[in-house]
Amino acid sequence: MSENSNHPVHGTMAPKKQRSKTISGRTLTQREVQEGKDLQDWMDVRRPRTRGQCRDGIRPCPFVGCKYHLYLDVNPDTHSIKKNFPHKEVWELEETCALDVAERGGLTLEEVGELLNLTRERIRQMESLGVDRLSGNIQRDGTD
Repeated sequence: MSENSNHPVHGTMAPKKQRSKTISGRTLTQREVQEGKDLQDWMDVRRPRTRGQCRDGIRPCPFVGCKYHLYLDVNPDTHSIKKNFPHKEVWELEETCALDVAERGGLTLEEVGELLNLTRERIRQMESLGVDRLSGNIQRDGTD
């Protein structure tokens, strides 16, 4: 199938979705990790501490280190960085804050997938797992 294939239902050209990219913490030098920590410490001084402080903040949100930011995810244990939108810059995203999106509510699986750069099916799987966990059918580690 080509990068721009005809959509089976609408007959329109659909651009191929680019997958997220993970940068392993192992490829980062100790100096780079320390620079990141120093930068984070510097940013934390200026970053809003509460939802009330950031709710009406500038958008797109410049604080990509925030755990609610949609641009990237940082794993504190492995130091890996996952760029959710490697083909875009942060200012090119329509939405940058998961909390803004959650407050509006009422999104379809397709819309959530678009915001997270995931497929509709993966969002459905995550939703199902969350519902199972909330209902007590499944433990946090995935066992029944």
